[in-house]
Amino acid sequence: MKRGQQGYLTLDFFMQLRTKMAEQLVLVMAEKDGHSIAAALCLRDAETLYGRYWGCLEEYECLHFEACFYQGIEFCIANGIQRFDPGAQGEHKVLRGFEPVKTWSLHWIEHEGFREAIDRFIGQEKLGMTQYKDDTTAMLPFKK
Repeated sequence: MKRGQQGYLTLDFFMQLRTKMAEQLVLVMAEKDGHSIAAALCLRDAETLYGRYWGCLEEYECLHFEACFYQGIEFCIANGIQRFDPGAQGEHKVLRGFEPVKTWSLHWIEHEGFREAIDRFIGQEKLGMTQYKDDTTAMLPFKK
């Protein structure tokens, strides 16, 4: 992967997905000269496509958007899936018509002092996140 990021999911994780959830997997592969260069992995249920775990060997202009978003939208349309959740973060998603939604984490922090510090930060952050959601919603390319 480029940008100095390494994958954080193991080969065993992907093998278990294939074994236990094959019907819920949607994989978009990008090739160049007969060689795989990038992939976006999504999960699905009857109503929603959830994306995406992304990886690439080289950077190509617009490939990330094509594999992670545009192909997902086409898949949803072709398969009658009503909702595409492209994952958290990114104004680039809003500019492509994905409405910002609140999301949350289900992490459990064992260390009590650290957990309390995180709880305080989250309390302080809520107002800023509400304003951020309002600001990004105003960026949507839809007419009222």
